[in-house]
Amino acid sequence: MTMETDRIILRRWQEDDAKALFKYASDSDVGPRAGWPAHKSQEESLQIIRTVFNNDCTWAIVLKETKEPIGAIGYFTKETSNIRIGKNDCEVGYWVGKAFWNQGICTEALKLLLDHCIQVEHFENIWADHFTENPASGRVMEKCGFHDTGEINRCSQLLGGDKDMVRIYKRQGFRQQT
Repeated sequence: MTMETDRIILRRWQEDDAKALFKYASDSDVGPRAGWPAHKSQEESLQIIRTVFNNDCTWAIVLKETKEPIGAIGYFTKETSNIRIGKNDCEVGYWVGKAFWNQGICTEALKLLLDHCIQVEHFENIWADHFTENPASGRVMEKCGFHDTGEINRCSQLLGGDKDMVRIYKRQGFRQQT
């Protein structure tokens, strides 16, 4: 399944995306802000595509103009989330290469993903978090209808999450009529 706006396409990762993934994921300013280590080789990026990204809930953020993947977005269910969420909830996460920061691309991608999470997956609540030292990610969440829960905690599953705090956001998703 693909989703798109005028500028971007969300599509499944492909093995031939490894070069582009490494180009952006090897930047030490990118991964650690999202809780994962910078990639050390194109082979490592390929392995991430084959393992971590090989599922039905992770998409490449592709710039239409260049057809190049510039980031990733996806959601986690209760079983894979790094925060406590309900069984009918999900947690979303995203990143883009540094060259694309502050251009509204994450906001566009998150709005597409939220539409999918609500209209297709019917999640009741959608959660997100960001390291407190990365307030730009929180601004993306707020632009997409998330509210700061006031809760901060550690997420040991994330690189740096055992020492740095994350701020937790929530957005209401789909509510079935009773």
